[in-house]
This record gives sequence, structure tokens and C-alpha cells, in this order.
Amino acid sequence: MKQNKSNGLVVLDNKLIRASYKLTVNEIRLILVAISQMPKGDEPVDPKKAYYITKDDFVRLGVEPKNVAREIRSACKDLLGRTLTIKTPIGDLGTHWVHNILHFKSELFERLKREYPNSENDEEFINSLRLHNLMDSLPIIANSDDNIIARVVLHEDVIPYISQLKQQFTQLMLDDIAGFSSFYSYRIYLMMMQFQSTGYCKIHLDAFREALDLKDKYEATKDLKVRVIDTAVDEINEKSPYKLTYQMSKTGRKFTHLELKFEQKRHVKNTIKDVSRDPNTSDMFTVEGLNDNQLGRIARNKQFIADYNHLVSSTSPAGQTEQGWEFEMINRLKKDLTQFKKRPIREYLEY
Repeated sequence: MKQNKSNGLVVLDNKLIRASYKLTVNEIRLILVAISQMPKGDEPVDPKKAYYITKDDFVRLGVEPKNVAREIRSACKDLLGRTLTIKTPIGDLGTHWVHNILHFKSELFERLKREYPNSENDEEFINSLRLHNLMDSLPIIANSDDNIIARVVLHEDVIPYISQLKQQFTQLMLDDIAGFSSFYSYRIYLMMMQFQSTGYCKIHLDAFREALDLKDKYEATKDLKVRVIDTAVDEINEKSPYKLTYQMSKTGRKFTHLELKFEQKRHVKNTIKDVSRDPNTSDMFTVEGLNDNQLGRIARNKQFIADYNHLVSSTSPAGQTEQGWEFEMINRLKKDLTQFKKRPIREYLEY
């Protein structure tokens, strides 16, 4: 059994961004972490592949370490029954997020991984967990281990919307949404990222309500603003790299559309304590004093592209569009500047 590695990049088909569903905060955390572990670009995805979500993954998203075991169990509790509706050219597709899900203790996890290192032995590995009473099924077990691990197999209907995407997709980094505590913050942020190249998103209120599966909740516009939109906007402004404003526009005398306007913060300070972050890595939002706008100019520089276009496959999301390239390079510059040694990074601002 191989644990999955992830740089935190999440890639979603835009149809999934607009899909109708309701999840808890912990459930959407679990889903996004699993998606971030999936192969990117043209690498085929085994629809039966399991993804493992650990304590560190949830801490990375801002969960207090002392609460992680409880939060992961909460995420696993009802996720198997959660559904979503995706609009397709031939009609609405109703499906589930996951094919199966389980969580287990991790006392002997490392030893069992060494005994069963191959993904094809995954079921044998799980049976060994049962043999060692590490399955989180009995109350005494469910409350006894802080290093709980979740195992998720995504539903095969969802796989085409999160793998081998070549057009009409959206990218974001998990680190940019660390600390979100509202499901609505996640959903509105995903909608924003679909239009990150323009910084403007307009959506009909009916479509907005449908996407968030609000049904008959908050029917009054003032309630929708206070309970959903204001809550999300405040959290996005506080915890993400973007400054977001919004307005409600009318058709006649009725509010019909939500308009989002956003831009990257000029001087972003990470207010979330990331206890899992390596203190030796570059600062999350600046590199050698360069802000995101300057990093974007560097990423678009023709000499920079010539020097480093070998870093991504032409078939990967980052190799498909200028926007995808810029997004990927900015995050790589922030994460590990040592990849870029061909010339001093500031020189690209002078070309």
C-alpha cells in the first residue's frame, strides 16, 4: 500500500465547480485532499485507487492538531451517502462522491505499509488492519487513537471531472484555503477561481442557490446575504490570498445576480499557524521580497519560459494555457526556489 504524495494542487472540471451539492466542512476537506493526490496531466487514473488522508493533511488545512482525530471521523461518518448533481449535455447526472470510505488506527500503520508496499495488495493490507484490530469500528478503538487515517476511493462517475483535464478546468492550492471553517467559503472560493484570470464572476442567484443546495433555505435575499455570502466573504478576505467584494444586481425590482470582484492582496500575510510547514521553505506568499504580481511577470517572461518549460509536460494543466503555466510557476517559486537556478530570479524582471 503506497501513501499518496501531494503538492496541494487541486484541479477540477468547471462542471464540478458548478455542480449542486452540500457537504460539511470536514467532508469537503477530505474530498479536496484526496483530489490533490490524484495524478495530474495525461497520467491514467485507476478508478479503484485508494487515497489516504492523514492527520498532517487536516492540520495543513488549519485544523487544530488536538481535534484532528475527531474531525477526520466526522468527515467519514456520512460521506458515503453524500450525493451531487452535475449538469451534462445530455441531462443532469446524479451520483455519489465516493465509492467507499473507511478509517482506521495507525499504531502499526508504518509496519504494515512495509509489509504490503504495493497498491495491488491494498485489500490484503486492509485485511491486515482488521486482523490487528486497527479498523475504527468499535467505540474503544474509535476514541483511542489521535493518528487516525482515512482511506477514500472516489466514485468512478466523478473521476472524469478530476483527472486528465485538458480544457474548461479550474486550479487552486490547498494552502490558499487553509483555515476555512465554512462550507460556503469553500464553494464561493471555488467559483472565484474559475475566473481568476479576470477577477470577476457573475452568477444568477437561482444557479447560486442550486449549486449550494440551499433549496428553500434563506429565501429572503437579506438572509442569504447574512447567513451565506457575508460569512464566506469575510472568511475569504481574512484567510485567502485574495481580497473579495460583492454586490447584488437587480432585474427590475428583484435581486437576480451575485457579482464577485476579487484581486490578489498586495502584501499577503499568512495568519494561519501551519504547524506542519517546513520553516526552511520560502515564505508562503513572497519570494525574495517579490509579490505575486512580480512573480506573475517573471512566470510570463519569455526567457523564463524558455529556461524552465521542461518542468511541466505539454499535456498537463500547467502546459495547456498561459494561465495554467503562470499559476503553477508562481506556486513553485513560492514552494521551492532552488528549482530555478539558471540565473538570479530578479533578472527576469529586467528583460
